Amino acid sequence: MREDKKLITKEYVERLNASPYFIVVNYEGLKVAEFEELRNRLADSSAEVHVFKNSVFKTAAKEVGVEDLGQSLTGQLAAVTGEGEIAGAAKLLKNFRKEFEKPEWQFGFIDNDRLDADQIDTLADLPSLDGMRAKLLGTLQAPAGQLVRTLAEPGSSLARIIRAKFSESEA
Repeated sequence: MREDKKLITKEYVERLNASPYFIVVNYEGLKVAEFEELRNRLADSSAEVHVFKNSVFKTAAKEVGVEDLGQSLTGQLAAVTGEGEIAGAAKLLKNFRKEFEKPEWQFGFIDNDRLDADQIDTLADLPSLDGMRAKLLGTLQAPAGQLVRTLAEPGSSLARIIRAKFSESEA
């Protein structure tokens, strides 16, 4: 392998190792300004998109432990990687695609498990990790709150009755 390809492969390996996921997208037909807009939006969510040379990316994927990408890499492809969660990046890509009709996701990997396009679409529809935590916390707190209200009700009822009797005797 030529020296310049080795350097590029090393850069891809570092990116893939630094990210818990990657999503491969076909950006064919996306204008330069639109691609820059995608880059900016991804940067806001701690993700980034990088165009790659297909053969070099395949070599880099093997070096990080992804033996089989599951399909041949053809076309104008880029990889979305990030430090955060894959659902946030997938949601951003889905919303971007609704607006610009590009890019199309091909497949992805999360912790060396392959995801097809439908699975990425499902991840894009999930709430964020913080949103799911809030829902879970609300679900766990609801019975405790109901229990407290149930236990407090007899005392509250007694207090209302005493107050009503006291108000009647003063009038």
